[in-house]
Amino acid sequence: MIPISGLSNLLALRLVDATADRQQEMIAAEPRHARAIEHFRSAIKEVETVDQLMEDYELYSFVMRAFDLEDQIFGKAMIEQALKSNIEDKDALINKLTDPRIKEMYTELGFGEDGVGNLNTVLRSWRDGMVARYVDTRFVTDQADQNEAVGVALEFRRRAAGIEGPFDILKDPDMGQFFRRVLGLPDAIVQLDIDRQAEEITARYDLEKLKDPEEVERLVTRYLAISEALDGTATQDNPVVQLMNGAVSVGAGGGSAGFTPVTFDITAISAVRGGY
Repeated sequence: MIPISGLSNLLALRLVDATADRQQEMIAAEPRHARAIEHFRSAIKEVETVDQLMEDYELYSFVMRAFDLEDQIFGKAMIEQALKSNIEDKDALINKLTDPRIKEMYTELGFGEDGVGNLNTVLRSWRDGMVARYVDTRFVTDQADQNEAVGVALEFRRRAAGIEGPFDILKDPDMGQFFRRVLGLPDAIVQLDIDRQAEEITARYDLEKLKDPEEVERLVTRYLAISEALDGTATQDNPVVQLMNGAVSVGAGGGSAGFTPVTFDITAISAVRGGY
């Protein structure tokens, strides 16, 4: 893992980008990950039901980690029930869980109703994709452990193209934080009704613009600059800090009483930071 602690957010991201391929190769070659990958490739080909997946704890854990669900591995009974759900039933557990990663895993695994009949596992391209997902998730986690803002920025890059509406943002805490910062919304807005939060996002930003890779990078740069100021990692003479100081205020009584959004000229920030 390339150390990025202590670097400015933008410099850290540039270093991560420049070394990403090599770092992922190193992750895949680490003994513990190499063993997990080898076991996955061998065992998953025989899996046709959710029960078979759950019977192999090492295999189950690999899949959970691939979808960044390591912190929920212990909830095996709930995950099993979710994977056996009928997604066509609006009352099914898979449609009630708020964590989008679980539904993404459900879709990618492709089990049928009652958790029987997965054909994805026999496809080498699918298995290769799962291994790549596992390695990439580990890679992003490693960066986030050193610099949380960089980790969130990397996650946003991966999810941006799939964001179709404000609720795709609000159901993911990291994406919610990302957009609050780039749109100048105080964290206290999370106390408001979720429909109100959605209205604020759509009123301030056209989500169709996320289809443009250059726009995605502009938002990433803005997020990193603002995070460096808000998280206290920037020096006091940093122009972003000067612009942000005193900019955020929340309505009396906190959340539902109202809020005052942050507003400032991001172009000015870009100019003085030489690339931001």
